[in-house]
Amino acid sequence: MELIKGKLFNRSPAVPSRNHQQVSIALSALVWNHFRKDKCQVFEAPFDVRLNRTKQSDIQSTTVVQPDLCVICDDDKLDTRGCNGAPDLVVEILSSGDTKRAMKEKFEVLEESGVREYWLVNPHDKNVIIYTLENDCFFG
Repeated sequence: MELIKGKLFNRSPAVPSRNHQQVSIALSALVWNHFRKDKCQVFEAPFDVRLNRTKQSDIQSTTVVQPDLCVICDDDKLDTRGCNGAPDLVVEILSSGDTKRAMKEKFEVLEESGVREYWLVNPHDKNVIIYTLENDCFFG
């Protein structure tokens, strides 16, 4: 489950598919290896990321997501519960349970929260879409 803009979304099954796990472990290894001598830290799901929206402020803006993989370079955002604020990188591996609506909502909230880079990995189509935040908008 994820809480996006105050709405509950049921993510893919609690036990990801074998293919999802294989892609996840491969990406995690690559990303961890890239940042291992850096101040940035790499985290895998389940890991709570609590986001604060910067463009809109209303009572329904509460968001807690569990990205498949995230990188946080600011230690001040880390606490015992996870990350409080926007990670520098969020990676999502698409699963059959992910709905277009949930992915659209997540895209918007990651953008509004100031996530610097967002990767959407599609194991079925064997592609990755990379969005980079520029002037408060994602460009892919």
